Amino acid sequence: MSTWVKVTLGVVAVLLAIGSGVYWWLIVDGAAPDKVADFALDIDDLRRLANERPGDKPGEIRVEEVAAFAFPATAVVAGDGWKTVSLPVFTYQIAYPDGHTVIVDTALEKEMGGDNLASFDPEAYARMEQAMGDASLILITHEHMDHIGGLTAYPDLPAVLPQTKLTAEQVAHPERSVPAKFPDGALDGYEGLDYAHYDAIAPGIVLIKSPGHTPGSQMVYVQTADGKEVLLIGDVAWHYKNIEVMRERARLVTKFMLKENRGLVFSELKALADLADAAPEVAIVPGHDGGVVTALLDKGVMARGFAE
Repeated sequence: MSTWVKVTLGVVAVLLAIGSGVYWWLIVDGAAPDKVADFALDIDDLRRLANERPGDKPGEIRVEEVAAFAFPATAVVAGDGWKTVSLPVFTYQIAYPDGHTVIVDTALEKEMGGDNLASFDPEAYARMEQAMGDASLILITHEHMDHIGGLTAYPDLPAVLPQTKLTAEQVAHPERSVPAKFPDGALDGYEGLDYAHYDAIAPGIVLIKSPGHTPGSQMVYVQTADGKEVLLIGDVAWHYKNIEVMRERARLVTKFMLKENRGLVFSELKALADLADAAPEVAIVPGHDGGVVTALLDKGVMARGFAE
């Protein structure tokens, strides 16, 4: 074998090795690091705080599926291959016996999702939009367009902003919401909610600061009057499998598209896995897992569709 052939083959081998390593790092490697920081997620604390605010607890949690994206499986759970999986976009309505309601996440209008949307339900969006106008409280799990977009596009924003409790971090990072965008000046003078870790925001509802996926990410714990417990975790995980196998989204997605803090997300995934073991009665609801939501609807933990 001539010298130039040996050199050529050597160069090709090196390039293949480098390419394989890069592919593995970007697409396949989603495993947790050897050491994961502690994240406080104590069910006893949450239950205590859920009883801190006086008044009746919620009677029902309702859900609307407004839209859906379709991503390769490895984008959701790194290393899961290239089959297409669905990521539905949900909005939740927490209803109290006296008629007051709380909206958690406001989905997105169709124009924001554009060609990236696999489906869009205009009637579900209209029901959500109407429910926003009637809500006593509006909460956002994080500042991505498919969770905050319905709020930014609301036709009479000044009418719902007083009931909206954006966190200080959500207000401070409008770049994370693009293409969703509040109208110029809409948040002038708005004071974002500032809390350390937990906040009992309403009877039976506790916020949990959970930065990592975005700076303003938070979970929403709900305890209903009949004792049901639901933890809306936003996009700490897109699917429950992230928690089950302790694997993140592909690094190509988390590092270059979402700009996540993977270390913080892994600490939260571990805490959620520990919570699932310690208190399996708590329904953990990832941001885009249609299977989890369907199962909760079938069990009567949630109800399908907002009240007209």
